Amino acid sequence: MTITIRPATPADAEHLVDWQLAMALETEDLRLDPDTVRRGVAGVFEQPARGRYWVAERSGQPAGGLLVTYEWSDWRNGDFHWIQSVYVVPDARGVGVFRALYAAVEAGARSAGAVGLRLYVEHENARAQATYHSLGMRENDYRFYETRFGQS
Repeated sequence: MTITIRPATPADAEHLVDWQLAMALETEDLRLDPDTVRRGVAGVFEQPARGRYWVAERSGQPAGGLLVTYEWSDWRNGDFHWIQSVYVVPDARGVGVFRALYAAVEAGARSAGAVGLRLYVEHENARAQATYHSLGMRENDYRFYETRFGQS
């Protein structure tokens, strides 16, 4: 079994949309509007400054992906790369797909001069938290707050 990581292209959009719909349902029991997600995924390809999708392939088949977005830190005079929208297809879990994605993202962030990697995870998602911890990530001292406008 070979896992390869590559930047996503617009040809991957339907996989990315399907994965986001599945992830929201699995992790938050939330049914997202497919058309909204489709426009959201397209928005990244249309404006690359918003972020970059990465796709993992296992033996040549799409097995998962994630989105990297950027946050400027004036305290550190550099960007944090945020890992978002992580999804690995069920039959490819536990075999190193996310680990390979993370390694590619970390290498890319380091070569781009980023000051670090960040992500957020549901409080109840112990499996993901254990994975992130095993990769050297640590929980920080901040809580995440938001105000939403319009749809959820």
